[in-house]
Amino acid sequence: MTEPSRGPLRIVLAEDSMLLREGLVRLFDEAGFETVAAYGEADSLLAALDETRPDLAVLDVRMPPTFRDEGVRAAIELRRRMPSVGVLLLSQYVEGTYAHELLSSGEGGMGYLLKDRVASLDELEDAVERVSEGGTVLDPQVVRELLSRRSDPLASLTPREREVMELMAEGRTNAGIAKQLFIGVGAVEKNVTSIFQKLGLEDSGTDHRRVLAVLTWLQR
Repeated sequence: MTEPSRGPLRIVLAEDSMLLREGLVRLFDEAGFETVAAYGEADSLLAALDETRPDLAVLDVRMPPTFRDEGVRAAIELRRRMPSVGVLLLSQYVEGTYAHELLSSGEGGMGYLLKDRVASLDELEDAVERVSEGGTVLDPQVVRELLSRRSDPLASLTPREREVMELMAEGRTNAGIAKQLFIGVGAVEKNVTSIFQKLGLEDSGTDHRRVLAVLTWLQR
């Protein structure tokens, strides 16, 4: 019995540049993909996931409102909700910390390309297909950035963990950090525990891990 043929690849897109967003939609359409939704920021993409049910999400890294890491955080949350959905990040920048956070699970269906280094439309189309099939596509500059960070334990800290680490170095308590970052004390405790783990600071019962973590941070 012949299995029914699968429909076109369903793509959701988040890109704050209207011209680039519309250009990508047209490119995907010409390639035989179906762009089921296109947004100017990441929150709307996440809010509509149950409705759009994509096979692949293509996201810029820096988008409104802060233009820091909205795209990659949305990608991480998307994979948490829908692990089978492929993620392709398109950025003008090599965000090594963000890439490490997204790729650290070791799962496939991930891609990170630099906009200025995509040599042809065929290359982008190929990347979309490979990621949707569970492959990993990384720009060589992203690879170099990741490799350069492997020997530096601080490089594996997420942006939030780095904020917590900076405030720890200022001598703030968990409650003080929570107040400064407008988050709960429990969230701070989780970040601090993650920092200890990433820095290899096991609870020996004698060494003060908080002090050792701050020393590592100050010696960077």
